[in-house]
Amino acid sequence: MKEIIFATNNLHKLEEINQIIADQYKVLSLKDIGFNEDIPETAPTIEGNALQKATYIYDRFQKDCFADDTGLEVEALDGAPGVYSARYAGPDCSYADNVNKLLEALQGISNRKARFKTVIACFLNGKTVSFEGIVNGQILLKPQGGGGFGYDPVFLPDGFDQSFAEMPAQLKNSISHRGIAVRKLVAFLKQSIS
Repeated sequence: MKEIIFATNNLHKLEEINQIIADQYKVLSLKDIGFNEDIPETAPTIEGNALQKATYIYDRFQKDCFADDTGLEVEALDGAPGVYSARYAGPDCSYADNVNKLLEALQGISNRKARFKTVIACFLNGKTVSFEGIVNGQILLKPQGGGGFGYDPVFLPDGFDQSFAEMPAQLKNSISHRGIAVRKLVAFLKQSIS
């Protein structure tokens, strides 16, 4: 069975990927390969960060690997928080800190359009390919729901009446930005070994 490294220590992400491609690939986490350093994320774009993380691991191990990066882009804030989504309220902020800062920034603004964007960069057989997932929606006036993480309680995807945090995980994963990008990656990986 082919091995591929997922440049993450996020067990939830790892489990999700394993459920989808475990029959064709053995997916290894950074912990599985004994890598405990911080991977730089200094690119000015989500695409750049995903590629930077994948390149960092590929250069060190010379093995097939992939990495992802995600951001929330709010139209009225010129795409912010974007690439800074995880640290929008500062370097050691909580999810709640980020949500509160976002809601403050949008106070009094009627345009609540936003989108979640995930980019996965993959090194396979020495070549790089990227996959993108986008889901459009609105930023709610206040958090709703106790599930999910990050900005999920304030993100209402288009065509739905529940925030990501109110949705069952299976529904959220079936329509989410990360789910879309992962399905593209999986289709590519399956095709590459057939």
